[in-house]
Amino acid sequence: MSRWTADQIPDLTGRRAVVTGANSGIGLVQARALAARGADVVLAVRNTESGEAAARRIRRTGAGGSVAVEHLDLASQGSVREFAERQEEPLDLLVNNAGVMTPPRYRETEDGFELQFGTNHLGHFALTGRLLPQLLAAAAPRVTTVSSIAHQRGDGAVCEGNPRETYDPQTAYGRSKLANLLFAQELHRRAAAAGSGLTSTAAHPGVTATNLVASKDGMGSLPVIGALGQLAVKALFPGAEKGAEAVLYAATAAEPGSYSGPTGIGETRGPVGPARRSSWARDETLADLLWQRSEELTGVTYSFDAGAGRLRGNLA
Repeated sequence: MSRWTADQIPDLTGRRAVVTGANSGIGLVQARALAARGADVVLAVRNTESGEAAARRIRRTGAGGSVAVEHLDLASQGSVREFAERQEEPLDLLVNNAGVMTPPRYRETEDGFELQFGTNHLGHFALTGRLLPQLLAAAAPRVTTVSSIAHQRGDGAVCEGNPRETYDPQTAYGRSKLANLLFAQELHRRAAAAGSGLTSTAAHPGVTATNLVASKDGMGSLPVIGALGQLAVKALFPGAEKGAEAVLYAATAAEPGSYSGPTGIGETRGPVGPARRSSWARDETLADLLWQRSEELTGVTYSFDAGAGRLRGNLA
């Protein structure tokens, strides 16, 4: 395909979008680009003070859509439930963007899940399920989930949820991003089988110079990494503007069920196009097992009614 850029995003006036982790990095770029094309965007963030500062920055650009800030902590199933309960309007687009990367030591969410698996995957699995009524009230709803080239480090143990006894930061992160990709694809398969109008896509940003490396929830908790990691990443890799392109493409233009990313130099950068899936990411049996396990852990079940041609969420 010809090189795609954010300038090709269609008019989104009247559409409503939720972007998780939209206070900085590629999430902020995504939210700004969607609002620029007329979408009403909700910045779903853990730090609402930072979120409000991001919202002011977007508004100053003269964006055509409105920008609101809502508290959401994906490491808390209670926070996910409360966020969803506050959403009453139809939702056209959900971008599952937020994430935690490679905490050097084992950490848990407030619900007792390993932090990366519990935040990156289970938080978004529950959020999507709890927002299904709002999504299905829209004319052409879409869910876009952000994975990573690190999903290649994930394996068949993804359903184990990164146990403390065998915790390794890089492997655990890879499994959580494999879980993101398996979830996006399984959501597409289940929605399509039910005859639903819901579209599910996935994307990865390549390697991008954002504050994820320096985050205190990840490798940034180590003083040397926090101080130097960000400078090194900025010197070597593209910024958030380029990193957001593949996600914006997946959120506004990509084919249902697709996985998009940069296509140059090991998928670390370059024009947007189809991204490579690992053999585990193509395993539909593993995707089904992960889905069932995620329902058990979160208490959020997705029920499809093919006869009605709709996708419905039964929330425990």
